[in-house]
Amino acid sequence: MTHGDTKGSLTRRRFLGAGLGAVGAAAAGCALERTKDARATAAASSPDRKPNIIFILADDLGYGDVGCYGQKRIKTPSLDRLAAEGMRFTQAYAGSTVCAPSRCTLMTGLHTGHCWVRGNKLLPLRPDDVTVAELLKEQGYATGIIGKWGIGEPGTTGIPNRQGFDYWFGYLNQRHAHNYWPTYLWRNQERARLKNVVPREGKEGAGVASERVEYSHDLFAGEALAFVEKQVAGPFFLYLAFTIPHANNEAGRNGMEVPGDEPYSAESWPQPQKNHAAMITRMDRDIGRLMALLKQLGIDEQTVVIFSSDNGPHREGGADSNFFDSNGPLKGIKRDLYEGGIRVPTMARWPGRIKAGSVSDHAWAFWDFLPTACELAGATVPKNIDGLSFLPALLGKPQKAHEYLYWEFHERGFNQAIRMADWKGVRRGNRNAKTELYDLSKDLGETKNIAADHPGIVKKIEQLFTAARTDNPNFPVRDPKPPRKKKPAAKK
Repeated sequence: MTHGDTKGSLTRRRFLGAGLGAVGAAAAGCALERTKDARATAAASSPDRKPNIIFILADDLGYGDVGCYGQKRIKTPSLDRLAAEGMRFTQAYAGSTVCAPSRCTLMTGLHTGHCWVRGNKLLPLRPDDVTVAELLKEQGYATGIIGKWGIGEPGTTGIPNRQGFDYWFGYLNQRHAHNYWPTYLWRNQERARLKNVVPREGKEGAGVASERVEYSHDLFAGEALAFVEKQVAGPFFLYLAFTIPHANNEAGRNGMEVPGDEPYSAESWPQPQKNHAAMITRMDRDIGRLMALLKQLGIDEQTVVIFSSDNGPHREGGADSNFFDSNGPLKGIKRDLYEGGIRVPTMARWPGRIKAGSVSDHAWAFWDFLPTACELAGATVPKNIDGLSFLPALLGKPQKAHEYLYWEFHERGFNQAIRMADWKGVRRGNRNAKTELYDLSKDLGETKNIAADHPGIVKKIEQLFTAARTDNPNFPVRDPKPPRKKKPAAKK
């Protein structure tokens, strides 16, 4: 894939600002400072100014884990309020069914048939990958990411500061992000040491803490509030990538790590389920704090907030997705390309612009965020991306639909999925496997494979399985070898 000349104008600036270490961190801190007069100016500025953009991403939160999507046990009042004051999407899709490729599609506007990171490998974004942060930065946006990155290791071309972000605080490595009480987090290109103790720490910082002092999620929530307050004059882009409710896989059945199980302490549930619910409610609380700050600062109506999840629910760290019916009416969970693995709870809020209490059935996916943010900011959308802006849908206007949505997944064989209108095609294991077909308008749970009844639709989907992708050397497609023919028995 090529991106015209967009990246050429960005690469030199990126590497001039890279590798500044503590000096760069200090400069970033100075750049974040704003005066009270600037806040007043921001509050009184024209409503036609470029809007602030906040994208909040949960980690492994299922379609059915939120109250406004049918959850009955887990309390999510802030997210329910966000939906009530804005728009709830019923057909929004993550970029993949695991975290790294999903985040890559969100940042680059390319689906997993074209993007660079297509699986959970330690693979960084490249210098010529154009990110939404770079495009917004070119439009005068202050850009920050807080939380989990997952698409660039230390010292590589993929770190956030080399991909358009002015400020960065959190986990680079996915395994490091499992541990909610790590010994350090990254602040720009420096390690920020924490007071936690991890006796058997892995090389990426993974492990289980023996002394638990600073909970990473709480640090992220505080950093997000500070970033917004310092950037109140705007415009700003904040990518707030929480790690809740991902499990600490290194902790076995005790992997749902949270400081306390309130408000579920008195429930008769298994402890992992109490913790799971407490994690989600804790995140919900902090999202409520962020929304309250926007109002307090007078920038509520100048800020677009989008909330989503990077893939479907998990069964790790002692969590049981069936206990809370975390995938709701959908089939499958994380690592599946059925709807439960990729359809995610998603809502958007922009007071005065997005109609309160609205519901949209527009089918869109993470690679649509980049062009949407560009349209909001007045930026030119790069050529040859897969995304389409869904700003018209947000504003209640006629929305162009995708011809199809495409996913591929490289664990447990080579798996592909296509969403084409109401048709859903899934092929599991290899390119020679039979394609399953479902009509989502009649069978949302993907219970009845009707491929035999619609050979023409199956043929079209199989053509798209080939046409929608390019090969990637890091994610080769290895089809199973045909079984060897048995030699005929020798004649006696």
